[in-house]
Amino acid sequence: MTPADTAQLTIQTGAATGTQVRCAGCWTVQGIAALDDRLERVKWPQQGEVTIDGSELAALDTSGAWLLQRTIRGLEARGCTVRIDGLRPQFASLLQLIAARVGAAGMSPPPAAGFLTRAGWQAWQSLLGAARMLSFAGENALALLRAFREPRRWRWRHILYNLQTAGFEALPITGLLSFLMGIVIAYQGAEQLQRFGANIYVADLVGLSMVRELSPLLTAIIVAGRSGSAYTAQIGTMKVTEEIDALRTIGIGPPELLVLPKIIALFIALPLLTVYTDVTGILGGMMMARAKLDVSFTTFLDRLDEAITLRSYLIGVGKAPVFAVIIALIGCYQGFRVTGSADSVGRQTTISVVQSIFLVIVTDALLSIVFSWLDL
Repeated sequence: MTPADTAQLTIQTGAATGTQVRCAGCWTVQGIAALDDRLERVKWPQQGEVTIDGSELAALDTSGAWLLQRTIRGLEARGCTVRIDGLRPQFASLLQLIAARVGAAGMSPPPAAGFLTRAGWQAWQSLLGAARMLSFAGENALALLRAFREPRRWRWRHILYNLQTAGFEALPITGLLSFLMGIVIAYQGAEQLQRFGANIYVADLVGLSMVRELSPLLTAIIVAGRSGSAYTAQIGTMKVTEEIDALRTIGIGPPELLVLPKIIALFIALPLLTVYTDVTGILGGMMMARAKLDVSFTTFLDRLDEAITLRSYLIGVGKAPVFAVIIALIGCYQGFRVTGSADSVGRQTTISVVQSIFLVIVTDALLSIVFSWLDL
């Protein structure tokens, strides 16, 4: 866009002539973007005569006329007398039309929405988001059924690749954090168990807390921040670059290529990671019990065999596939919600991580309540 195509404004103030505003260039919707902000920052006089010279205007559309009329009304509200000179007849007619419309509608902004209005709007948007999420889940469930009916639809290369990135490559970070969590639990428990001479029960504390609750929950949170965000960023970038539209054009459905491999891979990887973090967490607790409570490894393992039942172990591992489906679905869904810019990719990635972690924790709490009702 050349300087002649942009809206230009020059303001001169003199004691004898008052304030003179010279408008030049194209006051159109394409040219007034920067001018609007400048007009908001101008320190206009509180009174006196203001002359607006429009003789050098090359173009004027309704957007430019509305901006000019808004400026005129703002000056008149300050007590200034506004005179317009040099406008072409067609520009003057358009300005009069805008002035009549603005005068009929008024310039006052709409009243701010009240608390109940905002709360209702947020609730409605949340319901719409939940409905869209359920629709997305149903679409992928149908794609999964089609894949079972037609085995050639399975994308084994993509499944194995996602299994490597979401599972194998996550072993170091999940193992380290689980190991440290086991150390922390054993250390905190040791302070209390020593008072009652119940050092041996550190195995119960570490074993049950890690196997039944903390290992699946901690692993899911790490994977949500690591893999769930990657899913959103990958699909969002493909949508920005129109790769998803290209896939649809050549007859490849995005669910079977982009979503199902991720869900299946995470469905397999997360339970295996949970078993791995069970081991590393208990190992951390065992080492701290040896150092802090003088409980030998053999004694710790003997007590652990009595403390952890098969039911508790299966409950912990059984939570992992549920968490995996939640993380993969939300990560992919938020990726498809990206709209046309890199900023949108970052925003939806943040939303993906927050929603995944929130729903994982809520689901874990609900499962704990259900298991309590079932006396498990």
